[in-house]
Order: sequence, then C-alpha cells, then structure tokens
Amino acid sequence: MRKTRKGRKAFWHNIKFKYKLTIINENTLEEVVGIHVSKLNGLSVLLSVCTVIFLIAAAIIAFTPLRNYLPGYMNSEVRSQIVANVLRADSLQAALERQSRYVMNIQDILSGQVKADTVQSIDSLTDLRAEKLMERSKEEEEFRKQYEEKERYNLTAVTDVRDAAGLIFYRPLRGVMSAGFSPEKRHFGIDLTASPNESILATLDGTVIMSAYTAEWGYVIQIQHPQNFISVYKHCGSLMKHEGEKVKGGEVIALIGQSETEDNQPHLHFELWHKGNPINPEKYVVF
Repeated sequence: MRKTRKGRKAFWHNIKFKYKLTIINENTLEEVVGIHVSKLNGLSVLLSVCTVIFLIAAAIIAFTPLRNYLPGYMNSEVRSQIVANVLRADSLQAALERQSRYVMNIQDILSGQVKADTVQSIDSLTDLRAEKLMERSKEEEEFRKQYEEKERYNLTAVTDVRDAAGLIFYRPLRGVMSAGFSPEKRHFGIDLTASPNESILATLDGTVIMSAYTAEWGYVIQIQHPQNFISVYKHCGSLMKHEGEKVKGGEVIALIGQSETEDNQPHLHFELWHKGNPINPEKYVVF
C-alpha cells in the first residue's frame, strides 16, 4: 500500500511539476518573458483546443448545406431537386439531338441529296433520320432475342419501369452481399453481412406496416412505399420504429443483431416487392 501511494504521489508530482519557459534578450541577457508550465497545463490546453475544433466542425456541418453530403441526412427537397435536374437534362439532350438532325436535313436539301419537291415537312425528315440512326444491328437483334427468351417466363419483374420513375432507393446497409436474389430457390431477397449493431436504413419514404418478432426470421420490419413498393427487413437485432410511423428514405429503422455462432455472421435479409411480386433489389439499389 505504501509503495502504491508513493507511486501515485510521484506520478502526480511529475504531472504537476512546473517548468519555467524563459525568453531572454540576446544582446542584454535580460529576461523578457517567463512562463511556468506543467504537463497538466499542456494536456488541458490540448483538450480545450480539440474540443473547440470539434464544436466548430459540428456547427458547420449541422447549420450548413454540408450535412446533405452525409449518408441519411439528405432531405426530400434536395432529392426532388436532383431528380428534376436529371429529367431536365434528359429533355435538353433529346431536344439538342432533334435540332442536330433538323440542321442535317436542311444541309441535305441545300446540297441536293434530298429533292425539295419530295419533302412534305422537315419534321417528317427528322423522324426518318432518327429511325435510321436507331436501326438495330445484327448483334443487337441476337441479344434482344436471347433476352426476351430468357425473361419470357419471369413473372417477378416489374412490368412497367415507369412505376419506379422519380424514386431514389437508399442502400439499406453498408455490408457485403453474401446471397443474391433467387426466386427459384424461394430466396426472394438478398443477404448483406455487416458488423453487429450496424444501422439499417429505410430504402424509401413510407409507412411502417409491420414491426414485430417472428420465430423464423427474428425481428422483422416492413415498410409500405409510394407507387406500390414494399420493402422487408429480416434478421434485425432490434427495431427502432413501430407500426404506423412515417419514415424517410435513409432514416435508421433498425440495428443488426449479434452473431449466434462464430460461423454465422450477422446479416440482413432485404426484400423488395412491387404489386405483390418479389423483384430483384439489385436493379434499383446500388449495393
């Protein structure tokens, strides 16, 4: 006990021991400034500076548009503006291509390649030129036949791509994909492995329609989204939302559970349904 007390006293004496920092005039050898500093003072100043820097950085992120670059903090207005800008850029590109074909048609008429008396309207020539530019090659025809043959009996695909137009799907979990979408094996979703207690995010805005524990899948949460989409999150460790609650895309709704054995790594089973049919989440979410 005495040795322990002596060791503690020596430790605190070493930290509190003050050193004198002196600045001396080289010509007159007169002491200009003398400061008494200890190791404890140095640590206190360092911690204070770090705290101030952290508070300044947190304030900048919280009260400036920089927070939109953090995952899960982008608000709905910014997402809507991004989608509108993408659609506007696509429309401008289509208009530019049509204008280019219009100018090429006028050049053909002026050069004599197209007789003026055979032209009913410039717009008709523009449509003909667009059809010629969009003619399919042999390779494209073969690929199209193979794809149509493969997808002929695929009833799980979304029949109308416009149903997903304007929707931005968030990645529900930052993890590694361990199993893919395989309806033939009755695996109607994908499995994502991650560290324990990792956050699970809602893939779209919506309303929680199920938040409960099941014997087969553990904690499960289901969310109803616009345009007849439903997302399902199985094997959760704990649930953060209840039935009837509104959620935003990218908002935390659950946490990954702990692994029961060393061989069984914690994972999330994520499913995406549309109009009562399971669909491949990889077609809409970038994992």
